[in-house]
Order: sequence, then structure tokens, then C-alpha cells
Amino acid sequence: MRVVKPKKALGQHFLKDMQVAQRIAGTVSDYMDLPVLEVGPGMGVLTRFLLDVGHNLSVVEIDTESVTYLKEHFPELNDKIIEGDFLKLDLNQLFSSQFCVIGNYPYNISTQIFFKILEYKDQIPCCSGMLQKEVAERLASPPGSKAYGILSVLLQAWYDVEYLFTVSETVFDPPPKVKSGVIRVTRNGRTSLGCDEKLFKTVVKTTFNQRRKTLRNSIKPILGKECPDYHLPLFNKRPEQLSVEQFVELTEIVDCNLRTSPESQTPA
Repeated sequence: MRVVKPKKALGQHFLKDMQVAQRIAGTVSDYMDLPVLEVGPGMGVLTRFLLDVGHNLSVVEIDTESVTYLKEHFPELNDKIIEGDFLKLDLNQLFSSQFCVIGNYPYNISTQIFFKILEYKDQIPCCSGMLQKEVAERLASPPGSKAYGILSVLLQAWYDVEYLFTVSETVFDPPPKVKSGVIRVTRNGRTSLGCDEKLFKTVVKTTFNQRRKTLRNSIKPILGKECPDYHLPLFNKRPEQLSVEQFVELTEIVDCNLRTSPESQTPA
């Protein structure tokens, strides 16, 4: 029987616990009416459970050896096995309407995967799966937490993020050096931020790049040294103390100043 050899360069750690796989598959059970895209199926331990319950499933796999294995063992997928890099896919060419994303995500690209999910936020109502525990906790962290960061804010602006359960390193082959966490992100009711979305991202990234400083200092690359609004209480806070709504408020203040102050400029 063919077995795929895990490749370190691809960050492959194959899940071998069927109960864990079944629990992960169940995280998209409320979306049976939508297509599901599985990222990095490997030898299909999660794939099997998704097919068994009747999901309209497509999979994307970058590893040629895994693709061969999937074609041999999952003929029912037919032409729905996509060989390629998920991060480089134009998902609009695969799906004309809404779809869900699931996977046991490679640790080395898990953050990039969720940034890509945000690019398609209006088409992806739910994304779930397993990633490094530390990263999963970061995505779900609330304001005020040390783990709260750039992707926490950007993701929570558009999604409700749930940390579901922790997975031991012993249920993988080969076992990773860290524990894993399973999360589910579900699109919230927000249709607009109420501010310039591109500027919002710039403000979040700029302030968190100097997260130990108060906003009065960390925002200077955008607003300059002299801003008439620096006296506002909001600028006494550090970025990890701000909720999504407060970042929206900050973005509106920045936008207003950019329109009126020649010293202020949005960094490229």
C-alpha cells in the first residue's frame, strides 16, 4: 500500500487520529449547502470524513506524491483534486459563489492562509481547521492579551473567531515539536468598516510594528511628529488595548488628519 513520506520542506505532519479528524470535519457541518475546499489534504485523513457526510468537496495539494495518492484512493473526487499552491490560487476561478475552507494547515504558511481568506471574505462565510496552537490562540485572542496582534484585529473585524480544542503532538506522523489548536472563523454581520479599509490595515500594521509604544508614538510614521489630535485619550493607549471598533475610530482620525495636514503621509 502506497504511503506518502512526510516532507519537512512542506511542513507536513500527517494526522493519524481518526477521532480528531472527524471532529475537525464536523466544524463545517452547518454548511452542507456550500462547496468546501480542503487545503493540504495529504493522505486524506480529513478528506474521508468530509466525503462521508456528503460535502461537495474540492481539495488543493502542492505535493505531487500526495496528489498521486489521493487520485488512487479517492476516485470519487474525479477532477476536484487541484495540484498547486493554495496561496497562489485565484479562488474566483474555482468558485463563482460562496464556499468554505478547511484543512490541517502547514505551520509554515498558516498565517498567510488566513490573510488570503480575508481577501475573499465576502465569499468565505466559514473557515476552520488545525494550525499551531500559538497561532490559533493569537487569532482568537481578545484585546488586552499579549497574543493579540495584527491578524487578530484584521480577522476579527470580519469574522467571529472560536478556539475549539487543543490537539496533542503525539497524534501526528512525524510528531511536531508543538501542540496544535483547532479554530473556526465565521463571518460576522459586518458589511462595512465605516472607514477606509486600506488605511485601516495600514494603521493596524503600523501601530503593532511598535506595539510597546503608545499610539501617540507608534502612529508617527503616518501622522508625523505634530498632530493636533495627539491630546485625545485614545493616543495614550497601546495597540493591543484597542478593540476593532477603536481601530476604526483611530483610522477615521488618521484619515481626517491626512486630508488636512501636509506633514502627514501614508507609508507605502
